[in-house]
Amino acid sequence: MEEEKMNSIKEKFEKYNTDVQKSLEKRPEQRKVFNSGSGEEINRIYTPLDIEELDYERDLGFPGQYPYTRGVQNTMYRGKYWTMRLYAGFATAELSNARYKYLIEQGSMGLSVAFDLPTQIGYDSDHELAEGEVGKVGVAIDSLADMEVLFDGIPLDKVSTSMTINAPAAVLLAMYLVIAEKQGIPFHELNGTIQNDILKEYIARGTYIFPPIPSMRLITNIFEYCSKEVPKWNTISISGYHIREAGSTAAQEVGFTLADGIAYVEAAIKAGLDIDTFAPRLSFFFNAHNDLLEEVAKYRAARRLWGKIMKERFKAKNPKSQALKFHTQTAGSTLTAQQPENNIVRVAIQTLAAVMGGTQSLHTNSKDEALALPTEEAVMVALRTQQIVANESGVANTIDPLAGSYYIETKTSEIEKKAMKYIEKIDEMGGATVAIEKGYIQEEIMNSAYATQKDIENGEIIIVGMNKYVVKENPPKGLLRVDPIVGEQQKAKIKELKEKRDGLKVEKTLKSLREACLTDDNLMPLILDCVRNYATLGEICGVMREEFGEYKQAVKL
Repeated sequence: MEEEKMNSIKEKFEKYNTDVQKSLEKRPEQRKVFNSGSGEEINRIYTPLDIEELDYERDLGFPGQYPYTRGVQNTMYRGKYWTMRLYAGFATAELSNARYKYLIEQGSMGLSVAFDLPTQIGYDSDHELAEGEVGKVGVAIDSLADMEVLFDGIPLDKVSTSMTINAPAAVLLAMYLVIAEKQGIPFHELNGTIQNDILKEYIARGTYIFPPIPSMRLITNIFEYCSKEVPKWNTISISGYHIREAGSTAAQEVGFTLADGIAYVEAAIKAGLDIDTFAPRLSFFFNAHNDLLEEVAKYRAARRLWGKIMKERFKAKNPKSQALKFHTQTAGSTLTAQQPENNIVRVAIQTLAAVMGGTQSLHTNSKDEALALPTEEAVMVALRTQQIVANESGVANTIDPLAGSYYIETKTSEIEKKAMKYIEKIDEMGGATVAIEKGYIQEEIMNSAYATQKDIENGEIIIVGMNKYVVKENPPKGLLRVDPIVGEQQKAKIKELKEKRDGLKVEKTLKSLREACLTDDNLMPLILDCVRNYATLGEICGVMREEFGEYKQAVKL
């Protein structure tokens, strides 16, 4: 009966195509080829013929059950909406603290801390390389004293905090934990995430400090420490976001991100950790791009593929180890400086993609971020976008609402297969670290980015307000600018801190950290001692720089 039905569909499909060809003679389509946001050709129509091999129980299943294609919770947003985060941080801890309190008042469910570039690469604000960058793209955090101000009046057991920090993640996590101590909050009550993903820094972002081996040691030290002391903390956010921002396709974003995830799992196992002890706290971070349907398929493919990898490759038995949980941020690379109000619409589309794709938390970019750090008014619009989608659109009322669509299911399988091919290629090369050292991943992304840019410049890809529907505009007004005096203020704070603290205790804890770097000991307790005694970020990272060395990216000529 099923075969007879499929044959009937094939016959009708052939007739449909004949009719289409006649129609095209009278009314040609707008383009010869229609492509997805990743440049993949899209068929005119998808039918049951495209998903003949799909098996519901094997490939889809139910929400909260393996292979998690349809979501990682069995009630999803009917039980609780995704965490609505707004990535924020600028200038000083005082100003950023005021912004966080404003966001909480407006209904934000979680904080997401943006750090300035000196902080991200482990330099204090008074370092010569920090000149001109202090507080520019995030908040400057030089010591526990700054962290105390940053979270002043914010009870850490009442919020979930995400920190976008990588190379010095252990130090910033230690500062957060000491703040919890000072608030009288047990570590086991803390909820949050540190990005802590150094491999994507080598691939796409560039804020690395140490070479791969000591970097992976620090990451697995955090896994081990938090599995025992901070069990609700997500110890890594394995990031495809920056890979996509650098120009990758959707399949590359999934493939390269999961390959990084495999590398972290292998490093933790090699360090003696049990997979079902640390894997439940692994999390991921994906991009939400403009092609709504492709993005929904991407998230579903990532969940299914990671579930298989954890169950079949690593033999994880805990369902929480198999379930891919992820944060999403709307795509900064899609924002335009021209006609910035258009960015509100782009972000709304990307929000829908993330929600219909089953994200666990979401940051929505503000309309003015192609021009400057966002204003308070722009941030509120970005937050309201999430709240409107949650409360007014209806898309959160049913789980995985696009499941069963012939196109969505076809695209989900296509992305999964292409991502798996990248993973297999990386495995053949010796894993993600080797593939990065050889420049393979970077080159693949570069080629995709180049192809996309060519299509934008020749008009094949239309960016409304930039290469089509252009209008003459006045220079933007009311942008948020960080006062250069912030750098001088931070330098003064560091000077005052060093005069007031117990220098002998600082010296002693830094010496203990240096000695531990030469052993296989877990460094988290040593870093915590340094932080408690007000050693600065630069001092702590400086000790590790001296013992571990600094990573230098090979330049291909």
